[in-house]
Amino acid sequence: MSTTKASQSKQRVVVICPGRGTYNKEELGYLNRHHADKVELVEGIDNYRSALDQISIAELDSMANYSLKQHTAGENASALIYACAMADFMSINRDAYDIVGVTGNSMGWYIALAAAGALSPENAIHLINTMGSMMTDGVIGGQVIYPVVDDNWHICEKRIADIENSLATVQQIEGAEVYPSIELGGYRVFGGNAKGLATFMEALPEIDSRYPMNLFNHAAFHTPLLQNVADKAQHTIEKDMFSPPSIPLIDGIGNVWQPHSSSVELLYHYTLQTQVVDTYQFSKAIEVAIKEFAPDKLIILGPGATLGGAVAQCLIAHQWRGISDKSRFIDQQKADPFVLAMGLEEQRKLVV
Repeated sequence: MSTTKASQSKQRVVVICPGRGTYNKEELGYLNRHHADKVELVEGIDNYRSALDQISIAELDSMANYSLKQHTAGENASALIYACAMADFMSINRDAYDIVGVTGNSMGWYIALAAAGALSPENAIHLINTMGSMMTDGVIGGQVIYPVVDDNWHICEKRIADIENSLATVQQIEGAEVYPSIELGGYRVFGGNAKGLATFMEALPEIDSRYPMNLFNHAAFHTPLLQNVADKAQHTIEKDMFSPPSIPLIDGIGNVWQPHSSSVELLYHYTLQTQVVDTYQFSKAIEVAIKEFAPDKLIILGPGATLGGAVAQCLIAHQWRGISDKSRFIDQQKADPFVLAMGLEEQRKLVV
């Protein structure tokens, strides 16, 4: 088969990199189960961490029991999730799939930089480990997640109004701070200080005895409360670590960073300033991914598969490929899945 025919037979895909909170109890052993052959990747990460007297990701992944304290700590979770996701990226069948774009959610932006070639493996673990270790002396603020869709995954105007009213209540209290943190499909994530989040959660109507949900061991990412972290990062990380991507990158504003026309200085500033302190618009990133790149599939890297719902809600919001509600998405996934989550075994088989 000619090269042209071979490339035409490939499916165009946009790859989505996961953020914090995707390595949970169910994912324990993910690296060993799926990536015992990725020795160079894992050893590179662990050699770096060993020099800093940090526990190895190999040891974290092979523990007999999941430890909420150890596995969700920023300096551990970030490196562990990066290793799992990057190993998954390396496992994608390039004979079947042409990767036309890469994006990510929150910390997944750092992984996307590595996957797209804007960071070398050595620089990627340095950035990810450094950013993940910024709060070893104490987490700054926290995060709360709340749904804005109904059971059919349609936007619920009442829930949006409830959020706006609750934010207005917080603003009336001196010393209370809450900001939009992540636009996550059918969910909104908010970051704030303890006083602000306590007020916010009390003001929000309870949903399904589950929401509003406080995200354990999560700081007030993507809010002005992290300006000191952004400042510290820019004094710690060098611009020359970055290079233009080899694959188009979609950031958390919806901008596309192209291989031959991206400013390294602007990419550096976006990564270590803008997305650290401003709302991460994951929903916008997915909208750009589908509308600008028209992929045949979306591939979500592991570990876990929690981003699947958020991605589906983004598709529903735009009626993509006739996907109009939750049940239609589920039917589509059964017949001919558009979203392939590598954290789900049956979908993983279609990717590797």
